[in-house]
Amino acid sequence: MTLKFSQTLDQPESSASPCLVVGLFADAGLSEAAARLDRASSGAIKRLLDSGDVTAKLGNSTLLFALPGIKAERVLVVGLGDKSRFDAAAFNRAALEAGRAMKSLPVASAASWLTDLDVPERDGAWKLRTAALAADLHAYRYTATLKPKEKSKIAQLESLAFAGDGGERALAEAAAMSNGVRFARELGNLPPNICNPAYIAEQSKTIAASHDGVSCEILEREDMEKLGMGSLLGVARGSANPPRLVVLRWNGGGEAKPYALVGKGITFDSGGISLKPGAGMEEMKFDMCGAAGMLGTFLSAVELALPLNLVCIVAAVENMPDGNAYRPSDVLTSMSGQTIEVLNTDAEGRLILCDALTYAQKFEPQVIIDAATLTGACVVALGKHASGLMTQDDELAGELLAAGNQ
Repeated sequence: MTLKFSQTLDQPESSASPCLVVGLFADAGLSEAAARLDRASSGAIKRLLDSGDVTAKLGNSTLLFALPGIKAERVLVVGLGDKSRFDAAAFNRAALEAGRAMKSLPVASAASWLTDLDVPERDGAWKLRTAALAADLHAYRYTATLKPKEKSKIAQLESLAFAGDGGERALAEAAAMSNGVRFARELGNLPPNICNPAYIAEQSKTIAASHDGVSCEILEREDMEKLGMGSLLGVARGSANPPRLVVLRWNGGGEAKPYALVGKGITFDSGGISLKPGAGMEEMKFDMCGAAGMLGTFLSAVELALPLNLVCIVAAVENMPDGNAYRPSDVLTSMSGQTIEVLNTDAEGRLILCDALTYAQKFEPQVIIDAATLTGACVVALGKHASGLMTQDDELAGELLAAGNQ
């Protein structure tokens, strides 16, 4: 469940929120909200800053308790770095640090005045979305398979208010994006004995059932056999969990051709007959994160009610070794009619995606965006933070890079 976002018109010194969030500049001192708290507390924050107990270094935070003259029990002071160099990236980092710090506090609600800061070339809506997304990113907790415990009396952050007014649309957008991010993260974190192809199909049906204008079609093994998806089905042969091809559609753009999102959904990749080394194999539950990302993107787009048509296609398959598994030197025939000689069964991603991409063409999309954890060589080439982007369309590449940087 995402955080509940709202706005507050309270002044920081009169707010009774369990935790207030304000900022400090390294070269300009207190932000306006921090200055109001400082005056109400007879200079307590300034004294702590001068003594070095509070730092204004960007990315750092300090929690202050029971400041005199302040109604709030806690004040979280976040460093903003130099005001002369404060920009969108610095604001985002400060918002992320605030979210990280609030995650561990025993509070059910908090109020932030970071959104009152001036950010060059960014409006109020951007600040609200950025701060809300940063907070929810850290508030997410995976609990699905944790050992049940007695209900804790310690509160966890459930709601967050931001200074200002008139940003309801921006906060609604942040909530929609957060829902998609959380959905994708939860799918990725679930173990493969739960998140198998059938589970992904059921989750997709739930998206359709709970949102007007969304349809869902699930192709079973027999349906894919009739379509000639010999490449995808070849990969699926070694698993006791039957494959699924998920097709979600959102019609928000009238008669326009859709955008197609295609995701690789290998719910566990053992490598097949070309078995992976045992060390680190547990991470192969994440081989469906291309699919998870596309499903999360689709969910956010639907909740944002974007005025476009979308089709989301997920190839959900498990790659396992078995007496019936496909082998190196097998020749598979894809839906497009091309034959493929298998040299290594751990190159399964391209085999399921080629059939999914061929199927996507039936919708005559204006753009196909495909996401996959396709090869470890990409990490070798680019490291852990950048993702590989390949296309013949330079304009599309530029748009995707800009969106990724944003």
